[in-house]
Amino acid sequence: MSAELHITPREALIDVPRRIAVTGLRPGEEVTLASRTVRGPGLAWRARARWRADAAGTIDLTRDAPQAGSNSDGYDAVSAMGLVWSQVPDLAAGAAATWAQRDVFDPVPWAPLTTHIEVLRDGPGAAALAGTFVQRLAGDGVTRREVREDGLVGTLFLPPGQGPHPAVVVLNGSGGGINEPRAALYASHGYASLALGYFKAPGLPDHISNTRLEYFETALAWVHRTLRPRHGFVALSGQSRGGELVLLLGTLLPDAVSAVIGYVPGAVVHPAQNACDPALGREGPAWLWRGQPLVDVWQGNRTATWAPWDSGPEPRRHAAAILTALDDPEAVARARIPVEKIRGPVLVVSGTDDGSWPSSRYGRMVAERLAQVGHPHAVCHLDHQGAGHAIVFPYVPTTQLTYAHPVSGRLSTSGGTPAANARADEASWPGVLQFLADAVAARAASRPPH
Repeated sequence: MSAELHITPREALIDVPRRIAVTGLRPGEEVTLASRTVRGPGLAWRARARWRADAAGTIDLTRDAPQAGSNSDGYDAVSAMGLVWSQVPDLAAGAAATWAQRDVFDPVPWAPLTTHIEVLRDGPGAAALAGTFVQRLAGDGVTRREVREDGLVGTLFLPPGQGPHPAVVVLNGSGGGINEPRAALYASHGYASLALGYFKAPGLPDHISNTRLEYFETALAWVHRTLRPRHGFVALSGQSRGGELVLLLGTLLPDAVSAVIGYVPGAVVHPAQNACDPALGREGPAWLWRGQPLVDVWQGNRTATWAPWDSGPEPRRHAAAILTALDDPEAVARARIPVEKIRGPVLVVSGTDDGSWPSSRYGRMVAERLAQVGHPHAVCHLDHQGAGHAIVFPYVPTTQLTYAHPVSGRLSTSGGTPAANARADEASWPGVLQFLADAVAARAASRPPH
């Protein structure tokens, strides 16, 4: 019986786990499995680990852990997609690879990703085996178009079919830009999804400083008017500063927001920080509402200091500075986002080892406040033990814990470990999809029949 490599399914959405197995090996035979994914011009991401076949000559990654010490990036337990999340950039494959090149998606960010798997066998006459699988961000029939209307800068992804569909607006964090991968994946699960830029995108400012929140008021009006979402349902999904932002918008524009999903969000208003306009400084305002800056946690703060961030050893933990600001309860109270004003379900995703800011603590603040006021809608806090700031969706590399901030260039760590971050990615995404499905159903049940 000859050895065979099995990969199923060969092509599917990125959030679908694959079964990778090898059969027909010699009982007890040791082999190396290696993965390679090209994620940019001349830049490949790679992983490898070593396994021992069972008595039937089989290795199954859904069942078998790699041998201890055979992989240097934390892949040492059973994980069906460990050969993806443990990938690291192959610096030899791209001459320009730097800390800034940590994007795990293709330069065409909704494009499929093809991963090559190779089984390397020892001994003479043992031929290598090879296969591929494709991870898609956009499912069959999903359409994409750029939005440049009413001063908005974004990309709209629509599911197949006539609709109307419930809608999700996706906002990035302090790196700015337009989060097309997440929007494409939301659309692949049935949501009209607008990835909306608000800085560091074509025609928009380069920094977060003095972001006018009326811009998002315009965006929500455009979504309601143009897409006419099913049941009038429009959720906000934001990451990091975008998570802070969606909580804010839910309080300021409650009639336009049906549900809020905050990935590693802040529970207080923060100044511009690392994404600031250097002319205005990191303690300058990030958000303006009706022409006035919102009160942030650094204002009048008796304990806040940037010293742990400025003077700490690299890679620095930005959270260390943020924690000093949270030691002044009066400043925290002034800057707290009044989440009780949100008129819909709220989901917060966080990690207990967040290196950027204390998202786990912030998540508890949100959930506890909503519990105190008897929030009449669903509240969910998905807090992931040992995970850091970079919680996205399943089956992407999680090894780039140290990075240069895309605006400030400062070298820092987002926290967590590759394995813990991979577990958070895998566990949180089904929770997000279930939260959305439940929120849409609750919205439909609350609306009078036509």
